[in-house]
Amino acid sequence: MRGFSKAIITGNLTRDPELRTTPNGSSVCGFSVAVNRVFRDSSGNQQEDVSFIDCSAWGKLGEMINQYAKKGSGVLVSGRLDQRSWEDKTSGQKRSRVEIVVEDFNFVGDNNSRDGGNGGRSFGGESAKAEDVAPEEMPDEPIDLSEIPF
Repeated sequence: MRGFSKAIITGNLTRDPELRTTPNGSSVCGFSVAVNRVFRDSSGNQQEDVSFIDCSAWGKLGEMINQYAKKGSGVLVSGRLDQRSWEDKTSGQKRSRVEIVVEDFNFVGDNNSRDGGNGGRSFGGESAKAEDVAPEEMPDEPIDLSEIPF
């Protein structure tokens, strides 16, 4: 049987994206998304929990995320889960981490937020072009989050 891995999250960037270039010349953008969850505990009190999810975007998609996204930007990210393992050079301990390798990226929230007016704009796949996401082409009306089905 073949495996399947897909993750979809929405939240806010915890820091500005960081763009790096690998030794073979590929661009990779790393960022983290804070995902809030509200729930009721066993006593009926409302509680809030936050998860911090690491993400990486490769190539043109990563370059565009680095250019347009900022700390605090509301985003919707989808991609595959990937686990990396390595040995810490200083302590010798084995380390691992699971992250989302981004396949599709959308800004969410109103156009006046800190995301630079990219509310509702979508980036996805290697075919995305910078001219497809120019800020002057952004819609003027805010996105109604109540229309999102989740």
